[in-house]
Amino acid sequence: MRRALGLARKAAELSEVPVGAVVVARSGHILSLAHNAPRGMVDPTAHAEILALRRAASVVKNYRLPGCVLYVTLEPCLMCLGAIVHARLETLVFGAFDPKSGVTGGAVDLTRLPFLNHTLKIVSGVCAQESSRILKTFFGERRQQGG
Repeated sequence: MRRALGLARKAAELSEVPVGAVVVARSGHILSLAHNAPRGMVDPTAHAEILALRRAASVVKNYRLPGCVLYVTLEPCLMCLGAIVHARLETLVFGAFDPKSGVTGGAVDLTRLPFLNHTLKIVSGVCAQESSRILKTFFGERRQQGG
């Protein structure tokens, strides 16, 4: 999660919403690192989770990532949860809950929908205070700048 926090800080430096993500294989090997980049990539799907999953899938040459763990600093949104489920990740570890758009308990919990054909282990609140602080600082500065 420390690596993901560093990536979130890098995203903030680039004026992206500060979210970082890391995919780790069952062996403990880091498969991919990513941070939010929708503005820089001009791509609404360029969330940290999506980019990390794409890169990890490319490394293992398979769109399925069984046995892998995704560490992310902020609770995933609906789009990212869909990708996580399709990738068949074993575990999702996240920092801060997102009460506005989080879908693993923040705004709503969609992880136990009966029609989903994959369930994953979820560990929440890991480095939550630091994750929240990075986000609050980023948005506080944006408000002060009038943006």
